[in-house]
Amino acid sequence: MRIAFFVNDIATEFAGYTTTVLAHQAAMRGHDVMYITPSDFMMERDDSLRAHVRQMPKKKWGSREAFFDALQATKTTAEAVNLKDVDVLWLRSDPSLDATTEPWRAEAGILFGREAIKRGVLVLNDPDSLGRAINKLYFQSFPEEARAETIITRDERDIKAFAKAHKNNVILKPLQGSGGSGVFKLDSESAGNLNQMIEAIGRDGYIICQAYIPAAKKGDIRLFLMNGQPLEVDGKYAALRRVAAKDDIRSNIHAGGKAEAVDIGKVELRVAEIIRPKLIADGMFLVGIDIVGDKILEVNVFSPGNLKSCSTLAGVDFSETIIKSVERKVEIAADYNHSFDNRHLAML
Repeated sequence: MRIAFFVNDIATEFAGYTTTVLAHQAAMRGHDVMYITPSDFMMERDDSLRAHVRQMPKKKWGSREAFFDALQATKTTAEAVNLKDVDVLWLRSDPSLDATTEPWRAEAGILFGREAIKRGVLVLNDPDSLGRAINKLYFQSFPEEARAETIITRDERDIKAFAKAHKNNVILKPLQGSGGSGVFKLDSESAGNLNQMIEAIGRDGYIICQAYIPAAKKGDIRLFLMNGQPLEVDGKYAALRRVAAKDDIRSNIHAGGKAEAVDIGKVELRVAEIIRPKLIADGMFLVGIDIVGDKILEVNVFSPGNLKSCSTLAGVDFSETIIKSVERKVEIAADYNHSFDNRHLAML
């Protein structure tokens, strides 16, 4: 199998990132692994689609760190590869990182991913659906039962009325963004700063105002879903609890949050079941959902992280199961002469 991982920038990847974990696992299973960034695609005069990929040497890597060092080494070759010869293009970029500074990069994977599908490439997650999920408005398409009460607006009057109705216990965050950037918690003590919060977030567009869920004090739960189902190996789920650092409402790990082991019970499984049909319909092969109480706060369909931490805490390697599932999809595509559309194939 030839598998290409699409990322924002190789220089900003890390050895512990989920993408590196998955790419290393694919390489260890004998597959050809390559990386693509937004600047690398090329449409030829004959309409063939190529990419200047960072091709990883095909070998048994002693460690993930050695694999990552080779990825970032200048000696790693950059080759022009015809995408029709690639089996899988895995879109693992975070569009929000480029949306403000270089907006052309934000949708490059989606645009060329659509073209790759026309040439017989399996694209994960499905690029048409990713195009609709480019911001957090996608979150509103899930059933109300699983979502915290939310409004999306740029009008301060709407936000103030919503905050008043919830006794000033609300979360404000940008419609576009990730990693806990630009997130504010309003409460009785900070109510006097609401105008400043609105101004700070509103500079970049629409504002999400969400009812605060008291259970968030204990942190949120990151749970991986694969093929629409909670990812499970040997009775252990790919999940963890993310607890915010002291005096910080953001539980994101790289924002100072701490990862802890967590038991997944009926409540979390019920939440996953509620959103499962849409994930399947949209061809969202691998996603990460953030749960507080019986509600989802986020559905990360682009580049869900913390897989390595989930594996460490559970004592099992979830990446192997994920790559095996991708291998099976490629086998199915070959067995059926590529007769399945991408969205269906992504979930088989």
